[in-house]
Amino acid sequence: MKRIKVIISGGGTGGHIYPALAIANEIKDRFHDAEILFVGALGKMEMQKVPAAGFRIVGLPVAGFPRKPGLKMVDFFIRLVNSVMKARKIVNDFKPDVAIGVGGFASGPVLYAATRKGIPALIQEQNSYAGITNKLLGKRVSKICVAYEKMERFFPAEKIVLTGNPVRKGLLADIAGMEEPRAFFGLKPDDKVILIIGGSLGARSVNDAVINNLEAIRNSGVQVIWQTGAYYFEEMEERTSGNKPDNLHIHRFINRMDMAYAACNLVISRAGAGTISELCVVGKPSILIPSPNVAEGHQAKNALALAEQEASVLIEDGEIGEKLFPEAFALVNNPERLLVLAKNCKKLARANATEDIVNEVVRLIE
Repeated sequence: MKRIKVIISGGGTGGHIYPALAIANEIKDRFHDAEILFVGALGKMEMQKVPAAGFRIVGLPVAGFPRKPGLKMVDFFIRLVNSVMKARKIVNDFKPDVAIGVGGFASGPVLYAATRKGIPALIQEQNSYAGITNKLLGKRVSKICVAYEKMERFFPAEKIVLTGNPVRKGLLADIAGMEEPRAFFGLKPDDKVILIIGGSLGARSVNDAVINNLEAIRNSGVQVIWQTGAYYFEEMEERTSGNKPDNLHIHRFINRMDMAYAACNLVISRAGAGTISELCVVGKPSILIPSPNVAEGHQAKNALALAEQEASVLIEDGEIGEKLFPEAFALVNNPERLLVLAKNCKKLARANATEDIVNEVVRLIE
């Protein structure tokens, strides 16, 4: 097979970026000389994360569709036209064998430009409810890799392949026992541990709930590892200053999520599709709090899909002030319930998702 060239587009949040990087790494593992170009949105986190992972990225001036009519709408269309023109030039210059879209602002212009030139394209839809960009692209692309059943509501049935969502490769490393991961976070092997993650950018309401429950955390006898997200870190450090419980460990961002998952008994998290896939693969009991700020209520639908199969506990964002910590402390001290959640969660895992997606990519190239 000749040297292959692949464009991967999308981003905006960790939920789009990590699957994209997992796919890129799998392609590199199979075809060492493959040339991979990422296309992201200028000013979004992919512009830092992708080069840090060793891949080249170019940015488009594209932005999200405004919720209200006004001057922002004019700006949106100017940026969109510029992005479509720039995407066309990128595709013409790079000449990819295949284009992959993972969702996020940049994938629309890139896959539109690629399919116009007859280049085979594939989208990876992470959620149980398809986004607008992917629904529009579904008519143009050759294959659609999905993580949930019943996606024929959004896409042509003959194009759908049920693969699951890619997860970061490092998560699948075997870490024996609790000792090493707990030592990594400065904890004792027999501690009860709750991990709180609010998505790659952090979650205001989840962080506020921690601040409002400092006393309950202090008296719980449970160690809490808390990832605030980069956006909120300084503010949260300030708000806990002089009153931080010794059993609360604050992190801006956790790079070793394999260690974090291995160290904890329970995860409190937003309900992004990528995080849910990771929780299933590592088989961790969780409390999911869907973000109310996500387009088309994706996260609520993702969380409900797990809660209905007793694979997770669902708490609405508006209820976390009074419900979250009493529920979490009761759950972390209930080993039988934790075991049920972990087993049911593990049943939903698709550990080979990345390989299955890349198999579809290879078929398209061939």
